[in-house]
Amino acid sequence: MADSTNDKPGVSTHFTSSILLWMRSDKPRQEGMDRWKGPHSGIIAATPGLLEYRQIHLDAHNPGRWPSAPGIEAAIPEDRRIDGIAEVTFENVLSPLAGRKQTALAFEDEVNIFRRTLLHAGPPGTSRWYDVAPGRKTGSRALIYLRRGEEEGTVAFHRFVKKTLTPALIAVGSLTELRTQVFLPWSEKTWDTPNVAHDNPADQHLHASLILGFVDDAARDAFYAEYAPQLGDLLAPHVSAIHAYDVVEALTYVRDSRILPHAES
Repeated sequence: MADSTNDKPGVSTHFTSSILLWMRSDKPRQEGMDRWKGPHSGIIAATPGLLEYRQIHLDAHNPGRWPSAPGIEAAIPEDRRIDGIAEVTFENVLSPLAGRKQTALAFEDEVNIFRRTLLHAGPPGTSRWYDVAPGRKTGSRALIYLRRGEEEGTVAFHRFVKKTLTPALIAVGSLTELRTQVFLPWSEKTWDTPNVAHDNPADQHLHASLILGFVDDAARDAFYAEYAPQLGDLLAPHVSAIHAYDVVEALTYVRDSRILPHAES
């Protein structure tokens, strides 16, 4: 279960990994998305030691929803535009060891669906889920990736996300979901699947992610139009890129350590 001992009420901390996914370009994109949603999801869901497993399906047309701001890259480069995210949250720090058999099966199946996969993970306890609107249903989501500024150190950046950016987002008042995750330095060896690309140039590295939930698409659009521009001055000293994606579906296959009979959105 989540450990909220050292956090204020309404926050739970977790050990989460996020795998950024690009569909094969020699097949119809939707074919790959459907296989990921179907047979491939069963491989991951059967992994022992999972607290939660979600698939974040992204819109096919995501040029970058964040409003432009001086010194911050908001347009998502076409070849780095992600198709989806596998969000895996473990029961504890030893859980990945228990899942090695299923992980091997996932390795073998990746080439059937994906052309590039990049695993990002943070230290245990640095994935944070905020209860910003208990009981309110999320009907729309945004996925946001951050690249820290060239002069920004790792510790200072993690502190900025937790102590400055997160409270500012909570203060918006319209969020129904807020999850944040900061990443360890990226390493290809962490998820070196065969026959799938893992290229990740240093100038393209990502250092944190945010998932924002809203009541509906109109509320999400209002956030980008009315509130996001106000965060430019806050972000500029710490962030060199902010890539904002529209989420089409967020499908949960494992919740509270239990495999669900059907994926739930």
